[in-house]
Amino acid sequence: MRFHRNRFVRAGLVSGLLAVMGLTGCSTTDTFEQPAPVPEIESSVEFKQVWSMSVGDGHDEDFLYLAPLNTGDLLYAASADGELYAVQSEDGKVVWETELSDRIFAGVGGDGERLYLATREAELIALSREDGTELWRAALPTEVLAAPQSNGNLVVAQTTDGRVLGFDAESGEKRWQYDGVVPVLSIRAAAAPLVGGDIVLASFANGKLIALSAEAGQPLWQYEVGQPQGRTELERLVDITGQPLVLESAVLVVGYQGKLALVDIRTGQEIWSRKASSLYSPMIGNGDIYLAAANGDIVALRGSDRRELWVQNRLSWRQLTQPMVVDDYLVTADFEGYLHILSREDGRLLGQLEFDDEGIRVPAQRLGNGNLLVFGNSGDMAVLKIRPIE
Repeated sequence: MRFHRNRFVRAGLVSGLLAVMGLTGCSTTDTFEQPAPVPEIESSVEFKQVWSMSVGDGHDEDFLYLAPLNTGDLLYAASADGELYAVQSEDGKVVWETELSDRIFAGVGGDGERLYLATREAELIALSREDGTELWRAALPTEVLAAPQSNGNLVVAQTTDGRVLGFDAESGEKRWQYDGVVPVLSIRAAAAPLVGGDIVLASFANGKLIALSAEAGQPLWQYEVGQPQGRTELERLVDITGQPLVLESAVLVVGYQGKLALVDIRTGQEIWSRKASSLYSPMIGNGDIYLAAANGDIVALRGSDRRELWVQNRLSWRQLTQPMVVDDYLVTADFEGYLHILSREDGRLLGQLEFDDEGIRVPAQRLGNGNLLVFGNSGDMAVLKIRPIE
């Protein structure tokens, strides 16, 4: 993990080391956990590339989560150095591209008319989906790491110091601000807010999921996903860094050193919960729940009673992304840039691909046609399909 301490403290996972930064900028390192080596397997399935391209310098060695936005026929992808592309999902043809003068820290968010990015200089930018031209920009109090989210009327950005801000999507005028509480130490990652017609769900580094009124930003309810415990700040980390998953009238949420819980979206009342620790959103497939645990285990739970079905532990501490369901398979990526294919039935490792030697931090996304969109830290972006090896 990487930690930085100034006005507030943030952290990010790096391979095998726990680096604690002091107020003076001095640092010490200590061994955390060594990641397991890439497993040697006999592959029975493989990835076939449909198309690929390069998106600028990708994360450009910054610890960012610049996930492409999938809108169906078009994909929108941005790089830290300000390149923005609109690409046809079917064949990778570039519809338009633009080069911004800003360094990008978060994005891409969007609605039916606009795209949203947050800059290194803490500005929220709205761009036209048609050609990437700038429509407006608004100042933010500090940096944003999660993609801004919009319901078409309201766009919401959440800063690393716990503030949630709502802006008019058409004009950029600030409508409201909610000031949350963050602990002294937190993980350098953030869950994007969920923006509905009447409610905004925001996840905080203090382990709380808070529902806000979309109209005025007033708190409606809160749910504690994790409760800080232990004597040290490290032991007390309870961040929620994976965006909650909406399931009809409920929301599925997981926290680091906390729990996996299903919560009523209208009232915040817990429906069920079980102990868990993860930095990424849970995934649902045929009613079952799949989770990339913080220690690198992939865990499958039966949705009806949350009974553990299987655990795959051969990828321990490889900083796995959220598992993506693709037919009978799960796909996850790791810090060394490998993609791994698992059997949904029993968790066996069935295939792998070294995709980006700078690593993969953004989870793969499933497209409407069943193919996978993958975006590596270096800016390599590709659409892949899974097929059995003949």
